[in-house]
Amino acid sequence: MTSKNLISRFPYLRQDFTASLVVFLVALPLCVGVAVASGVPAELGLVTGIVGGLVTGLMRGSSLQVSGPAAGLTVLVFEAVQEFGLPALGVIVLAAGLLQVAMGLLRLGRWFRAISVSVVEGMLAGIGLVLIAGQLYPALAAKAPDSGLGKIAGLPGAFLDALGDGRAVASLAVCAGTVAVLLLWKHVPAKARTLPGPLAAVGLATVAAFALHLPVAMVEVRGLLGSVQPPPLSAFGELASAGLLGTIVAFTLIASAESLFSAAAVDRLHSGPRTQYDRELVAQGAGNTVCGLLGALPMTAVIVRSAANVQAGARTKASRVLHGVWLLLFAALLPDVLGHIPVPALAGILIHSGAKLVPVRALAVLWREHRGEALILAVTAVSIVAVSMFEGVLIGLAMAVVKTAWQASHVKLEVVDKGAGPVDAYLSGNATFLRLPKILDSLESLPQDRPVRLDLSGLHHLDHACRTALENWAERHSAAGTEPVKVTTPAR
Repeated sequence: MTSKNLISRFPYLRQDFTASLVVFLVALPLCVGVAVASGVPAELGLVTGIVGGLVTGLMRGSSLQVSGPAAGLTVLVFEAVQEFGLPALGVIVLAAGLLQVAMGLLRLGRWFRAISVSVVEGMLAGIGLVLIAGQLYPALAAKAPDSGLGKIAGLPGAFLDALGDGRAVASLAVCAGTVAVLLLWKHVPAKARTLPGPLAAVGLATVAAFALHLPVAMVEVRGLLGSVQPPPLSAFGELASAGLLGTIVAFTLIASAESLFSAAAVDRLHSGPRTQYDRELVAQGAGNTVCGLLGALPMTAVIVRSAANVQAGARTKASRVLHGVWLLLFAALLPDVLGHIPVPALAGILIHSGAKLVPVRALAVLWREHRGEALILAVTAVSIVAVSMFEGVLIGLAMAVVKTAWQASHVKLEVVDKGAGPVDAYLSGNATFLRLPKILDSLESLPQDRPVRLDLSGLHHLDHACRTALENWAERHSAAGTEPVKVTTPAR
């Protein structure tokens, strides 16, 4: 095929090729960092990134968002590996992928947009807090406690222990330097910013650790083929465990929600084709199915890489496929390079990523304008830190449902008393059992020696509990020797 024919067939090849290199350079340190933080070999993060490019990237759904291992699932993956073991991780990811494919084929993808935004933001904030706390321990050359509360409670002691330890001080310095580079990178000259901030930060940390002979931990390298371990048949026996099934459900819901919310965010960054949510869910599920068969990390669409892809000028899905090719070539040809990367530098990358997940400014605005939503966000985040990921999300969803039900049951009682003659009471809105105590308190305070006319025609909804309670109240009021309560029922 001549270059002219190639250009006519792929008119945006130059833009997509350039964007793919940028995404590769952004994805490389994140893939490795997420894997190390998840307690699995670094190469498995690269495997998930490769599958995200070559499998999910080729499928239809969202043309410009990029998939790979996400910081948002790090905490959940770490807990799963600690509880069930690394072989079971492949089973969990495989089952979650098949569930995602099934949900996409059943056209359930669009329904994820109905999940309360406050719950999703609270979920990400909780993940961010646990991620920051957990990564401060490798930054201090210390072992992190298992629970979220334990990680936070143990930080003061870990910092005090680090003061007299030269190895811990050196590790903390590398981590702090990495975060500083990430924060200041937007202020460097434009030509230097062609190199993505995460890669520059890790590269500078690697050079500093080597040049200064710093006593810091380095990433352990096992080789790509040595790290890929398909789940053995014995691991599938764990599917009988209720704990494992709950973890699969958590993986499925969180990965799907994060991917589809990311797709909605990416759609706002460009004017190209919009995301087809059901197809995107199938694509994510197919990628996770392959990752599970390879024993790798779960994948989601990642907003950091996706935004970098759009901003670098990508026009088609070719850019994300090519980024998977570059990851594959790196993992196959240069795996030993990983062994020179300082672990505290990757901790700095993830601390910076975790901080972005905590919406401090958005929470302040939300508190001023929608305090109920702000409370849901905060409770979801705190529950994830205090209990676990799955239970925290369930608590947040339950609060969102209760809040919606409470708002949907808004009812107004207006009483018109002219001082003589009958008392008129008008009920409007939605009368449900949630507001029944308020309604009855108001009605029972009406004069017992006066006739009452109760007008229910303004109600949009009157549930069975309210109807029965109002009938009972009318009977009691009429029994006091006054005229029977006249009730105007709502139109059906």
